Amino acid sequence: MAKSLNWRSFLRSTPLLILLGLGGVTTAITVGMPGLTLPTASGGSISDSPKEVIDQVWQIVYRDYLDSSGDYDEKSWRQLRSKLLKKSFAGNAESYEAIRGMLASLNDPYTRFLDPKEFKEMRIDTSGELMGVGIQLSLDKATKELVVVSPIEGTPASRAGVLSKDVIVSIDGNSTKGMSTEDAVKLIRGPEGSDVILGLRRGDQVLDVPLTRARIEINAVTYRLNKTKDQRKIGYIRLKQFNANAAKEMRQAAKSLEEQGAEGYVLDLRGNPGGLLEASIDIARQWLNEGIIVSTRTREGIRDVRRATGSAITDKPLVVLIDQGSASASEILSGSLQDNSRAELVGQKTFGKGLVQAVRGLSDGSGLTVTIAKYLTPKGTDIHKNGIEPDVTSVMTEDQLKNFTIEKLGSSQDSQYIDAQTLLLTKMRS
Repeated sequence: MAKSLNWRSFLRSTPLLILLGLGGVTTAITVGMPGLTLPTASGGSISDSPKEVIDQVWQIVYRDYLDSSGDYDEKSWRQLRSKLLKKSFAGNAESYEAIRGMLASLNDPYTRFLDPKEFKEMRIDTSGELMGVGIQLSLDKATKELVVVSPIEGTPASRAGVLSKDVIVSIDGNSTKGMSTEDAVKLIRGPEGSDVILGLRRGDQVLDVPLTRARIEINAVTYRLNKTKDQRKIGYIRLKQFNANAAKEMRQAAKSLEEQGAEGYVLDLRGNPGGLLEASIDIARQWLNEGIIVSTRTREGIRDVRRATGSAITDKPLVVLIDQGSASASEILSGSLQDNSRAELVGQKTFGKGLVQAVRGLSDGSGLTVTIAKYLTPKGTDIHKNGIEPDVTSVMTEDQLKNFTIEKLGSSQDSQYIDAQTLLLTKMRS
């Protein structure tokens, strides 16, 4: 038993990378300890066997998993371990299938196993560069369909008009029914310059959208100083995702706009699918001098409260733009600014992804993302169930969307931005 406890002790002391993004968000990885010897149900050793990784995954879920579906039962989970460790596995392929079957019983699309190749491919996004067509995917829990959380600005998907909430029904003519996000990513990715055709269901329409794969470099922040008709100076900042560079770029943007004389700000989080927890907290502290930013709760009820630190760059009036593609870390930031009365929100209700995943490397180079907590806004809103509601609802019409391009964001041709600017001017005059 002591060796099993050593494994648990190692897991507790190994640093976690916490991420709040959806399908397609990738990370730097902590690799677990190899060569561990764990007891099987029959008392034998499973060191250096396919069963070792099975038991590593089982132990992580048993210790840390937060059940959001109601399908996790501790007694059944114990029985499952005993059953699996009594079986014989011809090799890693069979053990990986057993792991995926084990995790499928949790009914949690965010708790996922990745084989070594998939795990290696995953370590891209937080460095600010990735390969593909530029979409963030999620598996809809109710329908089991692949849903676009958001296209990434300036990518092939964005230029082709892919939209948040589009359902991917086929990839190169192959139906995605029953397909996992990992399987979909494998089919969508490919050599730079090669083509892929996505079948998208949008409302009652099914569209075939051809895309050319590309290397995508992601600048997390873009900004500029806008002037109104009466020459009021508005700082416009668009935050595309919460990667490793986001907080640094946000700080540079805010300081530059302050130097240019910005009188108020519009922070655009539309289509931002999330990313790293620490990036969202750092950015919130750049806008908020005091108050709670977010609290996370584990299954044991442990509550970790993160607060502002009196380090805001500016206290000038702020309005935040959100939409149905604003997810996860975007919801932490917008929720904290709203609940602390630092900003008002304009746009549409956010995506509603309030579960936190930890990423674990396993002894054979494979990996696991496991749901470990949920996060709440300062006033206690469970974002996973509710999303974030705007203070002022603003929706683009079908006609406006037909002719809309990325270049028009934050301009006089962006009706949601105009609504945000109108509200901001009212705040600036008060």
